[in-house]
Amino acid sequence: MAHDHAHSRTDDRNALTAALALILAFMAVEVVAGVLASSLALLSDAAHMLTDAAALGMSLAAARLAARPAHGAMTYGLGRAEILSAQANGTTLLVLALVIVYDAIRRIVSPAAVSGWPVLVVALAGVVVNLLAARVLRGSGSEARSLNVEGSYRHIITDLFGFIATAIAATVILATGFTRADPIASLLIAVLMLHAAYGLLVASGRVMMEAAPAGLDPDEIGSTLAAAPGVVEVHDLHVWEVTTGFPALSAHVVVGAGADCHGLRRGLQRLLEERFGLRHITLQVDHEAATQPPLQIEVDSLEQ
Repeated sequence: MAHDHAHSRTDDRNALTAALALILAFMAVEVVAGVLASSLALLSDAAHMLTDAAALGMSLAAARLAARPAHGAMTYGLGRAEILSAQANGTTLLVLALVIVYDAIRRIVSPAAVSGWPVLVVALAGVVVNLLAARVLRGSGSEARSLNVEGSYRHIITDLFGFIATAIAATVILATGFTRADPIASLLIAVLMLHAAYGLLVASGRVMMEAAPAGLDPDEIGSTLAAAPGVVEVHDLHVWEVTTGFPALSAHVVVGAGADCHGLRRGLQRLLEERFGLRHITLQVDHEAATQPPLQIEVDSLEQ
């Protein structure tokens, strides 16, 4: 199992490296073509590809950091580095999308001349490059890709749709001369970027605020624990996410006075793992206080 896990991590890094090389090479071509053709749609695609390259680069760095064992003050390791990279990437997407919206509105009001053929050729090439990058990332590792690779894959797919919109805009310009199709396409790309930014910022924000992972209901977990045979009370229940794909739980469980607390703890851990997929579990199990008989006082002896 350890060998398979290491092999999967190596496959992920190789796939990310190959996709990053494809994206960087094409991004340079696209910037040059966008400037020469005076195409805001191409330049906005290039800006989005820059964020894709940053996402891939940060995913590579995060994968390397996450592979390091916990040590010193970092008792959970460095897995949350991917959350910091997601926040930075989401913020970059948000800022670039707002800049593109501003420029697109300005060009809709005062349209600029756009060369349709360079835009169409580069956009179609971008579709091919992004399909290749998506295939590389989709085929990496095992069936369950790491969330790092999954996030980068989502970026590539978003950029693919952006190139399709740009190709459509170039076709409209060539067929009708309607140059406003270029900034309109860039607005659609900006919407895709805003959607991606929102998803990244919300997801990373939930982890940083230590909210319960999506799909896990703390109330349901608490009720399940409290309903287990031998359990008297459950409190101080906390469910959070150390990093994406690493949910954790801690709770204080009170069991009956004569119960086998160690056996119950093992049973509760199996229940949490099988029903909710939780593996990093910390349970403090105590016996309930034994009922004390009422204190009997002999009045006659006190009076003497």
